[in-house]
Parts: sequence; C-alpha cells; structure tokens
Amino acid sequence: MHSPSCEYIRVSDLKDPANRLASWVAEEDSDCCSWIGVVCDHMTGHIHELHLNNSDSDWDCNSCFGGKINPSLLSLKHLNYLDLSENNFNTTRIPSFFGSMTSLTHLNLGYSWFDGVIPHKLGNLSSLRYLNLSNYNLKVDNLRWISGLSLLKHLDLSHVDLSKASDWLQVTNMLPSLAELIMFDCQLDQIPHLPIANFTSLVVLDLSESYFNSLMLRWVFSIKNLVSLRLSYCGFQGPIPSISQNITSLREIDLSSNSISLDPIPNSIQNMTGLKVLNLEENNFNSTIPEWLYSLNNLESLLLSYNELRGEISSSIGNMTSLVNLHLDGNRLEGKIPNSLGHLCKLKVLDLSENHFTLDSWHLGLEWPMWLRTQTQLRDLSLSGTQISSTIPTWFWNLTSQVEYLNLSHNQMYGQIQNISVAQYSVVDLSSNHFTGALPIVPTSLLWLDLSNSSFSGSQLYFLHLGNNNLTGKVPDCWMSWQSLRFLNLENNNLTGNVPMSMGYLQYLRSLHLRNNHLYGELPHSLQNCTELSVVDLRVNGFSGSIPIWIGKSLSKLNVLNLRSNKFEGDIPNEVCYLKSLQILDLAHNKLSGMIPRCFHNLSALANSSESFFPTRVYSISDEDRIIISENTILVTKGIEMEYSKILGLVKGMDLSCNFMYGEIPEELTGLLALQSLNLSNNRFTGRIPSKIGNMVQLESLDFSMNQLDGEIPPSMTNLTFLSHLNLAYNNLTGRIPESTQLQSLDQSSFVGNELCGAPLNKNCSTNGVIPPATVEQDGGGGYRLLEDGWFYVSLGVGFFTGFWIVLGSLLVNMPWSVLLSQLLNRIVLKMYHVIVEYV
Repeated sequence: MHSPSCEYIRVSDLKDPANRLASWVAEEDSDCCSWIGVVCDHMTGHIHELHLNNSDSDWDCNSCFGGKINPSLLSLKHLNYLDLSENNFNTTRIPSFFGSMTSLTHLNLGYSWFDGVIPHKLGNLSSLRYLNLSNYNLKVDNLRWISGLSLLKHLDLSHVDLSKASDWLQVTNMLPSLAELIMFDCQLDQIPHLPIANFTSLVVLDLSESYFNSLMLRWVFSIKNLVSLRLSYCGFQGPIPSISQNITSLREIDLSSNSISLDPIPNSIQNMTGLKVLNLEENNFNSTIPEWLYSLNNLESLLLSYNELRGEISSSIGNMTSLVNLHLDGNRLEGKIPNSLGHLCKLKVLDLSENHFTLDSWHLGLEWPMWLRTQTQLRDLSLSGTQISSTIPTWFWNLTSQVEYLNLSHNQMYGQIQNISVAQYSVVDLSSNHFTGALPIVPTSLLWLDLSNSSFSGSQLYFLHLGNNNLTGKVPDCWMSWQSLRFLNLENNNLTGNVPMSMGYLQYLRSLHLRNNHLYGELPHSLQNCTELSVVDLRVNGFSGSIPIWIGKSLSKLNVLNLRSNKFEGDIPNEVCYLKSLQILDLAHNKLSGMIPRCFHNLSALANSSESFFPTRVYSISDEDRIIISENTILVTKGIEMEYSKILGLVKGMDLSCNFMYGEIPEELTGLLALQSLNLSNNRFTGRIPSKIGNMVQLESLDFSMNQLDGEIPPSMTNLTFLSHLNLAYNNLTGRIPESTQLQSLDQSSFVGNELCGAPLNKNCSTNGVIPPATVEQDGGGGYRLLEDGWFYVSLGVGFFTGFWIVLGSLLVNMPWSVLLSQLLNRIVLKMYHVIVEYV
C-alpha cells in the first residue's frame, strides 16, 4: 500500500553519487516505509524518522549526499527524527525551513559541512530534545534563539564559530532540561562569571580547546549531577578550586593541557570513589603524587604526563587494581619502580619514560623487575629514556606477544635481538641503544619498526611490506641499516614529508611502492644510486618539481614508472627516452607542459612485442627457502582503473593525460608498435592525428579527447583491429569516420564534440551538410564542380550573389585584386550551398 507520506519525499535536488537512495522509487504501488533510511509508524503509515547520515569515513566522501534539501520535507507533519550527519553540503546553508518542522525532537546535522550562519528559526523547534550542529564552516551572531528550546537535552556545537556569541553561557544556563553541553573548539575567548549555576540537569560539559586564559571557575565544580567534565586546552591557570563534597557523580575529569598548579590538589577528589578517568597531563603540577590518590581503586585511567612531578612512586599504587592506562612519563620521578605494579593485572598501557628512575636492579642483565613479568595484558609499553643498561631477557618477548606499541628507545641496551614478537599491526621503537649483530627477524604484520642509531650489522632483510595500514608521520631516515633490501612497499598509508636521502643507500632495491600517501617535495637525487630499480610507483602523492633527468640516466632497468596524480611540472626530459626497458609510463594528472619528446620511439620495450619483464621475482634465502614476490601497479586503461599483478609483465601502456602539454602529436610516436594503451586526453595538443596511427596494431585503448586536434581521422585507423576503447571527443576533427568493423561498433560518445559524420553517428555525410573533401573537386578551369543534387536551392544563392557580383564587378573592373575577390565569392557560394542543403 502506498504510504500517504511517500509523495512528499522528493530528492530531485539531492546529489547521491553512490546511489544510496536506489530503493527510493516513487511508483504508485511503492511503500516508502520499506525504503532505506525511512522509518514509519506501521499503523498509520506516517513517516517518523529519516536516517540519511553517512557512515562511510573515506576522505573523498564518495557516498556523501550533497546539493540541496527539498522543502517538501515540510509536508511530513509527523517527522520527529532527521539525521543528515557526515555528509557534504559544502557551500550550502542550513535551510531556514527546518525551523518550521515543529514536530522534530531529534535534529542531527553534525559534520555535514553546511556553511554560513545558523538560522535563528531553529529556535522555533520547541519540541527538540537533541540538536547536533557540529561543523567547521558554521557560525552564529548570538545564541539567544536557543533559549526557546526548553526541552533540549543534548546540544553539540563543536567547531562552530561562537566568537560573537558573548551570551553563550547565560543562554545555555537557562535551559532547564539540558543534560549534555558540548562546545569543543568553538573559538570561545571568555567565560562569564556565574554567581549561581542552574545546570541542575547537566551531566556532560565539554568546553575543550577554548581560549579562556583565566583562573579555574568555582561554579564548574558545583554542578552536582555532573558525570563528565572536559576542559582541556582552555588556558586555565592557578589551582583547582575546592570541589563541593556533594559532587560524587563525576566519572571523568579532563583538565589536560592547561597551566594548572598542584598546590593544592583538592582532597575532595578522594570522595569521588566512582571516578574512572583523571587526566591532568601537561600542566604545572610540581609536587609529589599525593598518597590519597592511590586510594582511588576504581580509577581506570590515570594520566599525569608532562608535569613536574617529583619523588617516588608509592608502593600503594598496587591498590589501584582497576587501572588500564597509566601515564607518568615526562616528569621528574625518581627511585625504583615498585614491584607492586605487578598487582595491576588489568594494565594495558604503561608509560614511565622520560623520568629519573635509578633502576639499580636493572643493571643485572636478566634480572628485570618481577612486576613486569606479570603484565600479560599490556597493550602499550614505553620505557624510553629510563637508563636501562642490560640485554633484553628471553622471557620479555613472551610478555610482548599482545603489545601493540613498544618503545624501549634511548637507553643503553646491548646484545643481539634474535626476533621480535609483538601483536599484529604493531609499532616497535628500539632506536638509540647499543644492539649489535644481524638485524632481528621481523614479523610481516609489523606496522612500524625503528632500529636506528644502534650498531646492527650484516642486515639480510630483502622484503619489507608495510602497505595498506594506517601509518602516519614521516618515512624514517634509517635506510643505511637496510642495504640488502630488494622490495619496499609503504603504499596506502598516511605518511607525510619528504622521501629521506638515506633511501639512496638501497643500491639493490628493485621495487619501490610509495603510492597513495601524503608525501611531498622533490625526489631526492640520492635515488639515482638505486640503479637496480625495476618498478617505481609513486602515484597519488604531492611530489613536485620537474621530473628528474637522472631517472633516465641512472635507472636504466626501469620497467614501470608511475608518477600519476602528483604535482610534477615542466617538460618531460628527453632522458626518459633512455629507458629501453620501460613498458609502463604513467605521468597523468600532473602539471607537465611542453611537447611530447620525439625520441619516444627509442623506448624499445614499447616498440617490440617480444620484450617483456617478469613481475614475479624469486629470492633465495637458503638452499631450501625462497621468497616469491609479485609486483603490481594500478593503471587506468579503457577508462577503468585496474590493478595488474600476475600479467603486469605483458602490459604496455602510456598515459600523459590531464596535463598542460601542447604541440603536435609526433609521427614518431606511432613507432611504438607494441603499445596497448595510449592516453593523451585533456591536454592542449594541436594539429592532426598522426597518419600512421594504424601501424600501432596492438592498441586496445586510445584516448585523444579534450584537445584541439583538427583534420580528418586517418584512414589507417581502420587497421586497429584490437581497439575496444576509443575516445576522440571534443576536438576539431572533421569529415567522414573511416569505415571498419571496429570503428562502427563503437559508441557515439567516442566522436561527439567534432564535425564528423557517418556511422556510428547519426549524421549522414550526404544529407546533413557535412561534406567530406572528396565530394568537392576542382574542375579543369580552376573553378568548382558542385554536387548534382540540390540545384534548385543552390540557384537561389547563386542568383543572389550573381546580382551582387554585377554591382561590384562594375566597380572593380580593371582592379588588380579582383581575381582574389572572385575566388572569395566562389567560396562563399559553396558555403551557402551547404547551409541550404542542411535546412532542406
């Protein structure tokens, strides 16, 4: 049964790139209650909820809605829940008609990238209980309109510019039902004094990343029902004020990254027996850890990093048996680490680095503290800079089998490391120690390993694959320790910065995959030392500068060079022509200019079908053990992005599309007889398509679209019998499309945007006015012999111009340039003929 509300759901203005609303078909027998994202009352059929949020977290937001919201939503009189969060309505303002949807109780526009000033009409939603407007592009001139939302329980304005809303505190304090107030990073620069806080219902208060630069406020610690208090990065100074003894409901206190001093820390915190998170990191606490703090045995996270805490860690810390996260790093703690830490059986994250522990008992080699041996649940362990001087005991690697982050850097550890045993996808930092011997055996699932600044020798690591992870930060500058490396893959991560110069030490490197990161800058000239390179895939980064000349001079064994989607500029250097073994050259989507080098015909692997390389390589570890590595790269061919692996050695392609290249396509390019895919689209090429294009008989995909090519399609193109994808659209081509089984089987879109005729286009060369040059011939007298049909209409034009000629002829007789004028008029007559025939 068709729902009575279905007809009011209109999405014609909504952009839906992923076709998420494919089920929204407004047919007569359609039941919109079954559509994705629609929730109805099954008794009445009324639409109550629209869940149009986006759950896809990809950066490109390929599944995000955009465009405009249709006012037809006003007709949904029973709609109480509207969720448009995590979409991309960039440059679009929040529709003011939302303020007329008075049945709404839940409105979520969080991170939907709306723009501009929040409409005051939202204050008319008197039934609203949940309002999330968190966005980076929104702002307000005041918040008085919120005062009408008396039933509001949840208000999230994170990242909204509230710098002009000096009334924010008075207004929110007047909302009697408010339970959650979240104003994270709202450019607040003042927090007015409140003699009495009326936040009687407030449970969550988050004002983090503001610019108050004031003393801590007493009224904040008088909200008796408060459960979560987050005031990090607010510029608060001075001591924490005394906390009312009536406040026993707090479970989370985050005052990190302020300038709060420890003198005194209110003893009333010890009355909060239910406290689970206490975060006082990055402040100015400069005393010992108070003994009463260890009595908070329900505490799960104690974060005191980067203060000036001094003294010893009390053995009473063993009473905090609920601790999961303990961060005491970056202080001035000293003495011995108490063995009572072994009682913290739930501990997963422990960071004691950057302190002044004496650690006398750790100078005895295997006699590491007994408490550490009991920590089987550890996930993060950082003992960096703790002056450990010992070998790593064998039992330690049994302990770390669940560890995801291990940092033992900047100590005096020595000896050999046989193998590293950690959890999958872990980060391990053992740098700046005195380890010796060969590099350890590394698990293939390791995300990050830093062994720099030690004394390792004899590295035999051949294969390092850390691709398809979430690695961040810079590529480490430690490759001088990995000089036997043959295969390096860091693709599909979030790495930033430059490629380090030390990568030039990898003189045996055959394969370098850095694609799809955020790397930038020029390629280091040290890479010219990597003369064994066969595959270089750097696509989808931010590399800039010109394509280095040394690529052609030094990397003579290159089979694949993929620099697609970067910021390279300038000409393609002629030295690229030295790459005799090159089979794949992808320079698309850069800022390259200049002309195609005529020497490209010297790329012999692209000219000779018999030349190919083997994408699978076998490396011998011993007589019994071998490693098999398969190369891969991603290419755009036939208009589709495809990944090639096993057959990569048989693929031969060139893509220079989406640049600023100009000039004629050199005839020499047609000498690349083995080329299977050629894409020169979206450039500024001029002139004609090379007449010998038909010699490239292996072509399966050819794209010359979006250029300024002119003239006819060469007849030799009929020789391209393997061609299954052709795009010549949007040039200045003219004349008849050559006839062949291959060309006539293509779609019309291959030829649009030109002055072409003949199949597969609907333009008939004999009736639509498009006349191929072969149908107009010069006669023996130097004039033109016109087609025999259509003489009646031609005579009309001829009659007009004959009279015109008689008048002008009498004026121009005996003038030297009369001959030129007569030729001009003859051409005008011919064009008039074309126009007349087209309208007939």
